[in-house]
Amino acid sequence: MPTSPSEPQLYDLAVVGAGPAGLAAAVTAADLGLSVVVLDAAAAPGGQYFRHPAPGLGAARPEALHHGWAAFAALRERLDLHTGAGRVRHLTGHHVWTVERTGETWTPHAVAGPDGPGQRQRAVTSRALLLATGSYERQLPFPGWTLPGVVGAGGAQAMLKSGLVLPGRRIVVAGSGPLLLAVAGSLAAAGAKVPAVVEAAGYAAYARGPRTLAANPGKLLEGAVHGAALLRHAVRLRSRSAVTEAHGTDRVEAVTVARLDRDWRPVPGTGRRIACDALAVGHGLVPQLELGTALGCATRRTPDGTYALELDDRQRSSVPGVWAAGEAGGVGGARLALAEGELAALAIAAELRADTVLADAPRAVALRRNRSRLRAFAGIMATAHRPGPGWPGWLRDDTEVCRCEEVSAADIREAVEGLGARDARTVKLFTRAGMGWCQGRMCGPAVAWLAGGGPDASKGTGAGTGAGATASTDAGPDRRPLACPVPLAALAALPVTTEDP
Repeated sequence: MPTSPSEPQLYDLAVVGAGPAGLAAAVTAADLGLSVVVLDAAAAPGGQYFRHPAPGLGAARPEALHHGWAAFAALRERLDLHTGAGRVRHLTGHHVWTVERTGETWTPHAVAGPDGPGQRQRAVTSRALLLATGSYERQLPFPGWTLPGVVGAGGAQAMLKSGLVLPGRRIVVAGSGPLLLAVAGSLAAAGAKVPAVVEAAGYAAYARGPRTLAANPGKLLEGAVHGAALLRHAVRLRSRSAVTEAHGTDRVEAVTVARLDRDWRPVPGTGRRIACDALAVGHGLVPQLELGTALGCATRRTPDGTYALELDDRQRSSVPGVWAAGEAGGVGGARLALAEGELAALAIAAELRADTVLADAPRAVALRRNRSRLRAFAGIMATAHRPGPGWPGWLRDDTEVCRCEEVSAADIREAVEGLGARDARTVKLFTRAGMGWCQGRMCGPAVAWLAGGGPDASKGTGAGTGAGATASTDAGPDRRPLACPVPLAALAALPVTTEDP
């Protein structure tokens, strides 16, 4: 796959992802004189956090849907300047499906354009690689979650930010995590009626880190702003509760909300039905690690049970030449992503130039201090909203867990209890759970949990439902050779090599 005539044969840095972390890294690296290529699946920079309407929609004030819009506007202006000057090449609509290593260089391979014969293939080569791949939403299934009108909380926010549309007029927001407050406030401000925000966790856990809270007054202010928005729009916050069933025929018409005990088990007799025509639900975010784990990057278990890349204080992964920033290193929000992206760019420039002064410059030291402070808050947040082991009590036997392959909770339980599956991979082989179009992004966390891979699986206390659940071991995140669907033509076009990876 040759490069275009105007494209250099070797970039200094390839950045995968153009969200806050990727943008900060790209413009900082370009400021330092590096040649940069940014590959992003979206049609415009910003990622999910700074997703904004297409110009054709004529949005008068897109900044009204965002916090920190000024920071994004400044980054986008710098990106445009560097792109115009030829220091940054920004490739939109490019889905990176693998990264090939050849000696000390990296070659991300991407597909671009709609599926079919017109889909293009693209490969670029660089001396350093930065993964700013972001995250996706964690879903914990419940009866009725496949009904039309049930959408991800982040999905509802994306519909509003990019399309200026609402998933319904009366929308219950449910799940766990601070994203729920932002989503509910945005939907209510856009004209939706939000009868309740249903938070499965409580907020008392935040108080266990008073020093961390005091060191992050901006986070406290952000929470106060969201709380004020809920009060202004008369949105009720129900903590320690969950949507345990969605009701409807052709579309969701109501949900049952029940109180939860400390382990997230529904308390009998507490169910209450709330009428709605849409449900926005999500239980936090899962770092998107496919490219990193395929390259062999080490991972760590985060306090909320997900995995993230293991990074040092300069954003380096365990694989030399590969850096990461933002949610790939653990979910922590846009401010943290911006700091890590800039810090990674400084470290990359220092390493490529063998400049030890740049690596420990005052700006780098300040960024590391800022990152440590924000990472500490992210740890408290993850602990506070970590799913409890009792959530599988929401499931009936006929509840679909894997939507793509229509695998029910009973099918997974049979694989664990009857066939002896001890991990998600074995469950997948028995049931095809996670083998559909989404490749486990929707059902993966739930399948792993039911197979005995809950947050405490490595301690022998996984949340699986069968007798074998307590014998499970922490196998780590999936390692997939392909990060997204790719046509066979792209695989056939790869050069044949006998070199060791």
